[in-house]
Amino acid sequence: MPKDDLFTSPTSGKMALDEVVSEITRFLHEEPESRYRVVIGTDSQDRRTNGVKFTNFVTAIVVHRIGKGGRYFWRNGHARHMNSLRQKIHTETLRSIEVAQIVVPKLNAKLNGKENWEIEIHIDVGRSGDTREMIKEVVGMVIGNGYTAKTKPESYGASAVADKHA
Repeated sequence: MPKDDLFTSPTSGKMALDEVVSEITRFLHEEPESRYRVVIGTDSQDRRTNGVKFTNFVTAIVVHRIGKGGRYFWRNGHARHMNSLRQKIHTETLRSIEVAQIVVPKLNAKLNGKENWEIEIHIDVGRSGDTREMIKEVVGMVIGNGYTAKTKPESYGASAVADKHA
């Protein structure tokens, strides 16, 4: 992921990833007695501009103060058009893992070992539809990288938040 990749916050506008991490840290410090879930999910949509097809990937980072609301940040990422659903789902999952591999160490460093938060990777696959055959492999990718995986209907980070901006 390029360092100059900007995320968008509905409340704060464009932000660099380090600013996103600082905002998440600030949010977690507002109510230190609360439990938090940091969710990363990616969704994609095929697009066409000036006759050129491409796939737009949107990655969302959601910080949820459990039972009390949350905040989210998202970024676009374009890639050549992908015809294969399997390739799209793998790319979505890998993009989420890549963001987690950057965000989690930064959060751990800023939070000095606070353990009132957990991380989840949300994958846009479910038990019904065309993606049902891919669940084991993409969940395995996430677990193999040390993260908790959630699929539909629990994968709101990918299937609702990222999808909203895809």
